[in-house]
Amino acid sequence: MTSDDAAPASASAPASAPDAAASADATDAAASDAAVRSFWAEARAAHPELSADPPEAWAFGATPEHADGLLALVLDGTKTATASSLADYDEPDSEPMPVVGLLSVILDGAGAPRAVLEVTGVDVVPFDEVTAEHAHAEGEGDRSLAAWREIHERFWRDYSAAGFAPDMPVVCERFRVVHPARPES
Repeated sequence: MTSDDAAPASASAPASAPDAAASADATDAAASDAAVRSFWAEARAAHPELSADPPEAWAFGATPEHADGLLALVLDGTKTATASSLADYDEPDSEPMPVVGLLSVILDGAGAPRAVLEVTGVDVVPFDEVTAEHAHAEGEGDRSLAAWREIHERFWRDYSAAGFAPDMPVVCERFRVVHPARPES
């Protein structure tokens, strides 16, 4: 999600608070970047065909809890697909539109890198035409199309800048885990 989801600063904060917050954000970003680079080096040691520069890093969902829950499904092999609102790719700071072969570093809810994923397929279809096969591959709920629709409608109503519509374009993405983090990572 974008920085719009961050809690606003307190109106009673001293004038220097924004600078301190910006400095803390820069420190967090540098630490996160260092963690991603270290994880990418680990992945490259196991997969020398990977490029020298790490790809985009991101987390599933909109909250740390979403990120951890969905990541667990990925790492146990249950979740091999995901979906996103096509309209959200037009938002500032959005991830790049997925294409076959795109690599990503997936973060947990705390922002730690946990896996490298490769996109293996992408289809854009209206929400009401997403297939039961895709819903099952997403691994959420009881893995039914009905559960998928309920979960995703609620998610996009709550978190998508574009909201929800029954015929909204949905990016249905399939992926494979290229490299999971070592358990002690």
